[in-house]
Amino acid sequence: MPRPSSYSAELRRRAVRMVVEVRGDYPNESAAIKAVAGKLGIGSTETLRKWVRQTGSTPAPDPA
Repeated sequence: MPRPSSYSAELRRRAVRMVVEVRGDYPNESAAIKAVAGKLGIGSTETLRKWVRQTGSTPAPDPA
């Protein structure tokens, strides 16, 4: 059984929403995730990346 998260469900939703909102301000999604994680005190960018993937909230990349 996985251990309970130290982050509230509200923080998770807020963080994912912020990544989606600021994605266009950064050169790539990784940079947006890093910035949001830092602002919200999320210890690992990988944690936030997983939340974004789980919700399916990330926009599709622009075709090159």
